[in-house]
Amino acid sequence: MKSLLKPSLFLILALFAYSSSFGQKQSYLGTPPPRGAKLYLDGSNASLQQNWTYWKGPRLAATPPLKWPEVIDPVDGKKAISSNDPAGAGGKYGAADIVTKDEFRDFEAHVEFLILKEGGNSGVYLQNRYEIQVLDGDYGLHGMAAVINETLPTAQVYNGVGKWNAYDIKFQAAKFTEGKLVEKAKVTIHFNGVKIHDQVSIQQVWGGPNSGIDGGNEGGKGITDTPGGLKLQAEGHDVLYRNIWIKPLN
Repeated sequence: MKSLLKPSLFLILALFAYSSSFGQKQSYLGTPPPRGAKLYLDGSNASLQQNWTYWKGPRLAATPPLKWPEVIDPVDGKKAISSNDPAGAGGKYGAADIVTKDEFRDFEAHVEFLILKEGGNSGVYLQNRYEIQVLDGDYGLHGMAAVINETLPTAQVYNGVGKWNAYDIKFQAAKFTEGKLVEKAKVTIHFNGVKIHDQVSIQQVWGGPNSGIDGGNEGGKGITDTPGGLKLQAEGHDVLYRNIWIKPLN
């Protein structure tokens, strides 16, 4: 009797483990904020205006209130926010980028995005410094899910135009001792449930002063011990965002 029960029990446990693992990989969309996290964007204009502001960089051309439009999600028929602010037309990053009003050092974040048209371009900036690329149609150091200009994702798992995607991010800010940089920032990212960056060091800010904090400091290499918000880039493209939450880790 025991010899019959043991294999059966093993089979049940194995099936449960497979089911749990499979379910976890498939549920990267709609992930609710965990304990200690705050929902910064639920797809509504109300959450946008409450939790975000224009980044006041040298190229800022937009004026309050935020003009990232609330649109209908083409997949689920719910609300989403488009990055297509008129002031960012023509790819003028920094002219209408938005950043959370709260600032962070170490944090975890969940960001869901959908590119509506081929070639759609935006970006997710960690601590308003380091860009994780959002760009349809490219796989390279300036392509989708790259730590911009530095590190390629280890897998291509982008769902394509017109479909929702998700970044799950764990970010460790640069560390300083007596005002001196002693450790570069690091990031781990799961893209659509697949780990594509694992404790990757980030060397600098790219794109100059119009890009983010420290972008104009020593050519982007002069990182300072200053917290920053999560920033989303406007480049005149229809890239939709929803379900963005952030959990501070310090």
